[in-house]
Amino acid sequence: MSEHETHEPAWVHGHPHEPNLQTPGGDGDFVVLLPGGVRRTFSPGDLKTLPLTMVADCLIVSTGHGTSGPFTFGGARLTDLLNLVLSTHAGFEPKQGSEIGENTVADRGWYRSDYRAEDRNAPRRPAAWQYVDLVSVDGFGTRLTPADLAAEGERPSLLAYIKDGVSLTRAQGLVRLIVPSETNDALRQVKWLATIAIV
Repeated sequence: MSEHETHEPAWVHGHPHEPNLQTPGGDGDFVVLLPGGVRRTFSPGDLKTLPLTMVADCLIVSTGHGTSGPFTFGGARLTDLLNLVLSTHAGFEPKQGSEIGENTVADRGWYRSDYRAEDRNAPRRPAAWQYVDLVSVDGFGTRLTPADLAAEGERPSLLAYIKDGVSLTRAQGLVRLIVPSETNDALRQVKWLATIAIV
């Protein structure tokens, strides 16, 4: 049984989140945690190898700051990233000399090869999953299920790196989760994404 199953984060059941006004360091890299202890590191540049999706009229309802927007965010669909890592998970082997179970996208050229926009709807067999936890560097997180993502239609959750045609700065997140359907106080808008844990 995984840590996520035995120690459920408090934020799963809803939580107030005070804005973190201090911009963290780092270059925007984040880690995808897969079953079996496999870790894969992605950079903002790696996300740009996935099809770009733009979603207009997005609002951010931030705790203590009211509503801002509307914005047009661009980035990779969360479902595209999940399908990619899960469909290749069974054949993954860590490189020699790396930490056990850890690798980066740059280390495995085949990992993103031939993944073109026209391939998005091609038959793939990603492993089954129950939920995905997306957590910021400050510990703020949200949980999404396959049903959540299936219900999104033409306004999908994005791992966004563009806002209104301009790349996000580190202060803006560099990579941040945007859930266009959200109506609560930014409880699903994970800024400064650090980890994506797939269970």
